[in-house]
Amino acid sequence: MIVTLNPKILHFSKLNPRSPLSRPSPRFHRTRTISLTTNCKLQNPQDGRITKTISLSDSAPPVTEESSGGNGGGGGGGGGGGFLKRLPRKVLSVLSNLPLAITEMATIAALMALGTVIEQGETPEFYFEKYPEDNPVLGFFTWRWIFALGLDHMYSAPIFLGMLALLAASLMACTYTTQIPLVKVARRWSFMKSDEAIKKQDFADTLQRASIQDLGVILMGDGYEVFMKGPSLYAFKGLAGRFAPIGVHIAMLLIMVGGTLSATGSFRGSVTVPQGLNFVMGDVLAPIGFLSVPTDSFNTEVHVNRFTMDYYDSGEVSQFHSDLSLRDLNGKEVLRKTISVNDPLRYGGVTIYQTDWSFSALQVTKDGEGPFNLAMAPLKINGDKKLYGTFLPVGDTNAPNVKGISMLARDLQSIVVYDLEGKFAGIRRPNSKLPIEIDGMKIVIEDAIGSTGLELKTDPGVPVVYAGFGALMLTTCISYLSHSQIWALQNGTTLVVGGRTNRAKNEFPDDMNRLLDQVPELIKTSAD
Repeated sequence: MIVTLNPKILHFSKLNPRSPLSRPSPRFHRTRTISLTTNCKLQNPQDGRITKTISLSDSAPPVTEESSGGNGGGGGGGGGGGFLKRLPRKVLSVLSNLPLAITEMATIAALMALGTVIEQGETPEFYFEKYPEDNPVLGFFTWRWIFALGLDHMYSAPIFLGMLALLAASLMACTYTTQIPLVKVARRWSFMKSDEAIKKQDFADTLQRASIQDLGVILMGDGYEVFMKGPSLYAFKGLAGRFAPIGVHIAMLLIMVGGTLSATGSFRGSVTVPQGLNFVMGDVLAPIGFLSVPTDSFNTEVHVNRFTMDYYDSGEVSQFHSDLSLRDLNGKEVLRKTISVNDPLRYGGVTIYQTDWSFSALQVTKDGEGPFNLAMAPLKINGDKKLYGTFLPVGDTNAPNVKGISMLARDLQSIVVYDLEGKFAGIRRPNSKLPIEIDGMKIVIEDAIGSTGLELKTDPGVPVVYAGFGALMLTTCISYLSHSQIWALQNGTTLVVGGRTNRAKNEFPDDMNRLLDQVPELIKTSAD
């Protein structure tokens, strides 16, 4: 094998892996070309062919020469934004302090836990009653603490947003003063000029009869970026792992920005609408924070076409559905969809969720008269079961003691009827058209009209938070990539090799021994 060296930097590349190595051209003879003829004997042939080539490079990125090992020049703190450059170094040092960042995260976690324990968004009367001054919680905590610190709206309170801003400043300072300089160092070419410097690395070995060019070809085949200058070699791979901490910090910043937008720029509201009626989005939605700005979609009208319910075999409610139509200012339908629990409607940045249901009215006829729409009132009972009732007066409605027919229902599928004396008279299903006779009167349950419980919400921070969590998962996986560096120095026929890695340190010596076992042994050399 004949290798022609330009007395400049050699760069191993992946150009045309099948092309043979050629002899020097006349152009190279005119520029102090050195020819080296090497006869090689392969110790452990793999596939019988050379898969990489050595190409000459007349120019290269900046290099750093070392005589005592290490990564090369530091470059601490450069490359950040103009704002961070203007900050005093002492301020950046304090903000990037790890114990301070841990304290900030612990404080934010404690505030979030407190926001979970303390009810959010209730009326002042609720807090007066729940946290009275005459019986403070833990002996000191009353409603005054809640209102003074804004704990009734924790996630938009100044204390919470201030801690988020401080943590964001710490992340940016750490990125600027620590992570960016580490990446700069990792990207530099770092040649070592002495055997002692190479032997100080985590792994070091000496090959008595080996060529540095052969080592470069083998390292290229294992995915390394390889650079040469004279008798020195530098190779690295896994540089993306060095960028991962910066990506993690950016992802955390995105999550905090999205959370802040959600807490200060959202609208929320809930409404219970009987079947057949409508409402305007803007009448229901209320701003959450000082960044909440309404949009054109707030003028959209929502019409409840139909409300239905599904039941288990036991009779319990399993699911409820609302057939909704959205209409613009001209009354034109722009969207129609049947929503259910976990299947909301989204339009113009507004999301409509199916959250609850209620019993609005009962349509009945009496002796063929009607139908009468009887409003259903919720009745308080023990437990979480719903119960609704109504009353159909019979006789003189102006009498002091009005009598009538009582009707009770737990859902929309069956109605229990009681006579004028309060005795059980029977059960009827709506729309069954089957009359029930009470004291000579024929009562027919025509229909049960339900009400849908809807929750409306706008949240501009959701896509930002999703992007942040996606970036966090990706960069966390990338952070497990090992950044490995290898140095070599040719001293006659002796080749000194050393290397280190930031991860998988136990496996790194085995990988290095595997690569060095593939380096061919020199059996004869001659120089012109």
